[in-house]
Amino acid sequence: MLSFALGIGTQNTQGDWLEIYYPAPLFKPAESLISAAQKALNAPAGTQAVSFLPEDCERLSQALQDAGHAEQASVAASLADSQRPLVAMFIDTDDAPQSAPEVYLKLHLLSHRLVKPHGLDLTGMFGLLRNIAWTSEGAIDIEELPERRLKARLAGQPLSVDCVDKFPKMTDYVVPAGIRIGDTARVRLGAYLGEGTTVMHEGFVNFNAGTEGPGMIEGRISAGVFVGKGSDLGGGCSTMGTLSGGGNIVIKVGEGCLIGANAGIGIPLGDRCTVEAGLYITAGTKVTLLDDQKNEVKTVSGRELAGQNDLLLRRNSQNGRVECLTNKSAVALNEALHAHN
Repeated sequence: MLSFALGIGTQNTQGDWLEIYYPAPLFKPAESLISAAQKALNAPAGTQAVSFLPEDCERLSQALQDAGHAEQASVAASLADSQRPLVAMFIDTDDAPQSAPEVYLKLHLLSHRLVKPHGLDLTGMFGLLRNIAWTSEGAIDIEELPERRLKARLAGQPLSVDCVDKFPKMTDYVVPAGIRIGDTARVRLGAYLGEGTTVMHEGFVNFNAGTEGPGMIEGRISAGVFVGKGSDLGGGCSTMGTLSGGGNIVIKVGEGCLIGANAGIGIPLGDRCTVEAGLYITAGTKVTLLDDQKNEVKTVSGRELAGQNDLLLRRNSQNGRVECLTNKSAVALNEALHAHN
């Protein structure tokens, strides 16, 4: 079994799942736990989202306790007082998700650091998630928002809509240890933030993307992009994800890299690379290679530099051409700046 979790969620008036919170998801759980949960809930084998009622929680909790899984037994017991729909999600193998509860569990696994970006199949997930109004009263189906807003107004409690999106912010579900986030709305559920990561107010981290940590993120980490240890993304910089023009190319940033303010990359970087502020390097960018004496060697496309270490990419301020030098000094992070204790 790939994963298992007990969750509490929100449905619209038609019974469709809008969102699910899994307080303690498991990756590759013990077979004894799966067997006990399936028996207690009369769940079939394989990948299944099994709805259950608060009155089932005592039986489920006891079954998990008897099987020697005290933590999950405690989660089950705590759900007995729920006023919201409950679900047990079993994921047998890592196939493309087939339901919103399955998508949410996979996003939780990423944000809980149980799986790194690109470690799970998320194919087709957008079609399984509804566009939702994330409000002061929780998740609301867009089609039901006018009625809910009017109801709140009549009760003297205006309803505030924070955003309209398929994804919620990560910190409403998961807050990993050892991180700082300046603006929590800019980190989506499904982001992977390694310990020691700081996301400043203008930083952004999409789902299935993130950082190994430690690192300073003042720019954009697009979907599918993973940033290595000790790398900094300067203010306003960006990384081209698979959803924003990168195609099937997996864009990553190696260890000890620096992407300057308002710069960007559309190619993967190896370790200890620097991209000058304001320079956007893509696969098609023409780059002039320079030797140790800064003499011109040849001109190549950016794709030919993909994944290589120790590069300094800059724009010549006199003739405007993009140049590449070997950069032998790694970016040294300020230890005090990245302290999270």
